[in-house]
Formats: sequence, structure tokens, C-alpha cells
Amino acid sequence: MRRKGLLAPTGDRHWRGSARFAVSCALIFCAMSLLVDWDAGSLTPLRALLWITLSAIVGDILLPQRVSAGPGWLAVRTPWRRYTVHTDVLAAVRQYDGVSSHLVLRDVHGHRLTLDTRVLAANPLLWHEVDTGVRRSLERGTLRQGAAVVARLGHRIDQETARAVLRASGLS
Repeated sequence: MRRKGLLAPTGDRHWRGSARFAVSCALIFCAMSLLVDWDAGSLTPLRALLWITLSAIVGDILLPQRVSAGPGWLAVRTPWRRYTVHTDVLAAVRQYDGVSSHLVLRDVHGHRLTLDTRVLAANPLLWHEVDTGVRRSLERGTLRQGAAVVARLGHRIDQETARAVLRASGLS
């Protein structure tokens, strides 16, 4: 798709469903807390405001980051801030494993962002943009730390994609 001569950015194709789920959870929490407080006979305007505020905080915590990428850039948007790195001039890539595996990318301009690796695994077009940028960084010699991390991540994503294709075709 072209838009005014430029390639359209690629986004997380599962973000809308995850955002809908987060908002639904927050609304259900709000409705249930207000209903229980009303049933107990202790609901006041101040308590209602408290429940609505707590529900907004729950929604904010559950709302996933919105990830998008284009030629040479990757952006992560939270409800309060937008982080962008230039993938074609990356300086370092680190992966932190644990309860939630995440990737930290830093470019030569000092910009930094943190990204859940599952987003890249679930969105091949996003992974393609990141991988292309990493390859350009390697060609230019700017990526000094993390080439092995990206290679391992790419191998893992390729394996998961191949398994999914085999499962969908009934061969596995």
C-alpha cells in the first residue's frame, strides 16, 4: 500500500483486540465495584469517583503498547508517551528474559525503547522491518552489541512461523 508516495507504516495486528480486552476489563471492574458498593448502601459521590479512578488505572495498566514500524524506524506508543528508534542506525540490542521477555533497542542518536518479543513473533511484517533495519545497522557498522541476540530471536521467530504454517496446513 502506498500513501502519497511513501510506504504505509506496519502496525501490530493484534493491538485492537488486546486494547478492547483491556477496556472491557476496566469497565467490568468499574461496574462491579459500583454495583457492590451500591448494594451495600455505602455508595457516595466520592466513593464513585474513587471507583472510576481505580478503573481508569486498571485500564491504563492493562492497555498494551502500540507498536508500529516503517522503513528505518520502530515506534512504541504508550498512553502517555511515544518512543522511537532508528533501526537502520542501531547501536545496541539487548534481550532480557524472565517472566516477560523484552527487547531493548538503542540507536546512535541516544533514543531507546523497550519492546515485548511476543509482538515481533506475532507480527511478521513488524519483524521484517526490524530485521531489515538491523541488517542495515550491521552493514553500516553501527550495531556493536546485540547482533547475536537478533540472530537468535530471528531464528526463534522463523521456527515458530514454520510450525504455525505446518499446523495450519495439517502436516504436523
